[in-house]
Amino acid sequence: MTDPNAIQPSELDQLPDRDPEETAEWQASLDAVTKAAGPHRAAYLMRRTLERAEGAGIALPKLLETDYVNSIPTSAEPAVPGDEAMEQRITAWNRWNAAAMVTRGSKYGVGGHIATFASAAWLYETGFNHFFKGKEADGSGDQLYIQGHASPGIYARAFLDGRLNEEQLDNFRREAGGNGLPSYPHPRRLPWLWEFPTVSMGLGPLSAIYQARFNRYLANRGIKDTAGSHVWAFLGDGEMDEPESTAALALAAREELDNLTFVINCNLQRLDGPVRANFKIVQELEAQFRGAGWNVVKTLWGTAWDELFQLDTTGALVRRLRQVPDAQIQTYQTRDAAYIRQDFFGGDPALVEMAKLLSDDKILECFHLSRGGHEARKVFAAYKAAVEHKGAPTVILAQTVKGHTLGEGFASKNANHQMKKLSVDEFKNMRDLLELPIKDSDFVDGVVPYGHPGADSPEVRYLQERRAALGGPAPARRVHPVAPLPAPAEKAFASFDKGSGSQNVATTMAFVRLVKDLVRDKETGKRWVPIVPDEARTFGMESLFPSLGIYSPKGQTYEPVDRDQLMYYKEAQNGQILNEGITEAGSMADFIAASTSYATHGEAMIPFYIFYSMFGWQRTADQMWQLGDQLGRGFLVGATAGRTTLTGEGLQHADGHSPVIAATNPAALSYDPAFAYEVAVIVKDGLRRMYGEAAPDEDQNVFYYLTVYNEPMPQPAKPSVQGIDEGIVKGLYRFNTAESAGITPPANAPRIQLLGSGTAIHWALKAQQLLAEEWGVAADVWSATSWSELRRDALEADEAGLRGEERVPFVRQALQGADGPVLAVSDYMRQVPDQIAQWVEQDWSSLGADGFGLSDTREAARRHFGVDAESIVVAALAQLAKRGEVQATAVKEAREKYGL
Repeated sequence: MTDPNAIQPSELDQLPDRDPEETAEWQASLDAVTKAAGPHRAAYLMRRTLERAEGAGIALPKLLETDYVNSIPTSAEPAVPGDEAMEQRITAWNRWNAAAMVTRGSKYGVGGHIATFASAAWLYETGFNHFFKGKEADGSGDQLYIQGHASPGIYARAFLDGRLNEEQLDNFRREAGGNGLPSYPHPRRLPWLWEFPTVSMGLGPLSAIYQARFNRYLANRGIKDTAGSHVWAFLGDGEMDEPESTAALALAAREELDNLTFVINCNLQRLDGPVRANFKIVQELEAQFRGAGWNVVKTLWGTAWDELFQLDTTGALVRRLRQVPDAQIQTYQTRDAAYIRQDFFGGDPALVEMAKLLSDDKILECFHLSRGGHEARKVFAAYKAAVEHKGAPTVILAQTVKGHTLGEGFASKNANHQMKKLSVDEFKNMRDLLELPIKDSDFVDGVVPYGHPGADSPEVRYLQERRAALGGPAPARRVHPVAPLPAPAEKAFASFDKGSGSQNVATTMAFVRLVKDLVRDKETGKRWVPIVPDEARTFGMESLFPSLGIYSPKGQTYEPVDRDQLMYYKEAQNGQILNEGITEAGSMADFIAASTSYATHGEAMIPFYIFYSMFGWQRTADQMWQLGDQLGRGFLVGATAGRTTLTGEGLQHADGHSPVIAATNPAALSYDPAFAYEVAVIVKDGLRRMYGEAAPDEDQNVFYYLTVYNEPMPQPAKPSVQGIDEGIVKGLYRFNTAESAGITPPANAPRIQLLGSGTAIHWALKAQQLLAEEWGVAADVWSATSWSELRRDALEADEAGLRGEERVPFVRQALQGADGPVLAVSDYMRQVPDQIAQWVEQDWSSLGADGFGLSDTREAARRHFGVDAESIVVAALAQLAKRGEVQATAVKEAREKYGL
């Protein structure tokens, strides 16, 4: 049996010991200290020795966890510049108005959250007073990711500053009238204030990391000097459970993003109860961030604890703080001094003696009120340490009490996240605690008043002076008046009009070729931001590696294995391509940062993010909503699209539904182009709308989703059809008729209209030929480039009709006079084409690839789903048979003929 006390082998045993005697002496010294002074003293000495070694630059593994105390001792805290008493009064007004706003709104049943800002007030106020840079200096300022549930406090400060009025506060969460405030940070709803949507928890920290990285990208490429910008992400400790919250920590450390600070409000509570009831979330987060390479600053205890730590000559207090689980810390917040004496101090003789020296008031002050996150001096010290630290991002773990200053009914109660209001008596108690000059008579009919010291009061002047010194209001979103980007040369787009001749070309390759031409444009080429999640070679993008370079802040410190090849793997500090590795979430965060640079930095960038279509919307649809909310612009490209085009990969790679998900996003313009010239027309129009001279009635704050295919097919020349570009952009045009296709159906032949999108149009064209040659049916083929844009236009026409305006949907205009029924087909589930069925006057039917995908050849998969050319023929004959235009027996004959 192994002796549990025996020294276990370690990696050091593999290394030669040049002086075993010296090693033994050090080990004996440690044994002697442990025996004479105890294991706690030995551990203390070891930690101090490791700290000294680290300070001396000796390479040693870092400690992942430190004691449950402040990283910055009181004696090392810098003085807070400015007027602390004035800042205290400003914070009091903001606390009051945040609570008043939510309470007043509760009568409308719209809800709101009070307790979060109450715990985090000083975390924000210290930043606004001393650190957060506005946009009136360099146009960029700092980027602030505000914790969603703290929004009432930000509104309260904007009210004090004069940026909001009482009517707007009273319309918190009531936006329909046009003068309300959104519940959380929503740039689309309040675009002059909010920059970043954060309340879909986990996306804020992920986006903040990639925003800080994109700031460096802009600087390294010489587009914008972002050295003055710092990214601040305010997060909840419960939010850190979201996998996206910690997904990119290593990236931030690896790229030394010291322009980034996370401020985690550790009030130890999530929505239903403690974050780590039986454990310690601060210690867990410290180890996680230290292990990832971050600088960690803990701000846990207020100055009231200084006396206790001075009395802790044996280390018993520090040991006890490490032992007590978070849920018990929360319980102390609600119990009397006698309980705390017994439960916290009573188990250790040294602590019992310490407690004898403490009054009940002192104990309650420490355990009820004194937290590092509630003191401006503690927070200022942490922030100063963060912005001055170089070579790594910083996380500040600030301990607070959820519901602080709101009274005993709120503080640390498990249910306080769902508690939406205070009573009048609770407000009066809060007023007395905050020492605000609000009279009892101001509570008219039981309604809590807003408080404001006056537009010319010392508080408001001080607040505005501090913000002016820091570069203007914050948070603030600014869209700088910049000239539209010039349109690229027509040659890049027109080259696709002649088709590919005898060469088969996939639309994925067509898109990449188009981008290759566009990035060469002298005016706008540098503004393209290609983003790919480690699949560039799959999409044929490796030719861009040597010409554009892959972005790396380190450049290329090695000789690539393929350096002697034409398309070698080239990394560069000013590289243009963002190759993110296997992370769709990280790639989307990149895209969001680039797509909103026109507002964040006043620099319009043109991102395109190309990905496996199955792993885009399905995996990161929440970030697509974030993109739309943040008013991002750019091109999302779902490559290897469709349910049957990616041979052999099977169910998990077979996308039959991404256009359905895309259609749910109001900001997404979703296209399923069939031909290379369609891709060119759509991209050209997207550049015009998002970056150029958009029409007055067009919303520029949209993004495009293009599905492109990896199946090499003949690319036809662009038909000489009047209005074809309009049809491509709006979603539908007639590609050919039976006659223009060179097919001569019999006189008076029955006719059908075949609508196809993407790769499905090739099956429709084959079906057109079979119908004419084998069944005497004339078919016209239409390219439906966007089912969802057709639907969007039709919905707008319906709405116009309800207003008394006459407007015909474009799909109805396009199909007007087209003889026979309509049969629609795509490589997606039938729900995709069926989006427009109710606006088609002709008889309607559709085919699609419903169900789960499977591994097989393209031909076998299409036969399985019933979308191949022969299946289209049978479906067309069935449509015509219902109308009595072909014999019913023809349907049975066709099924047998084609083996269906």
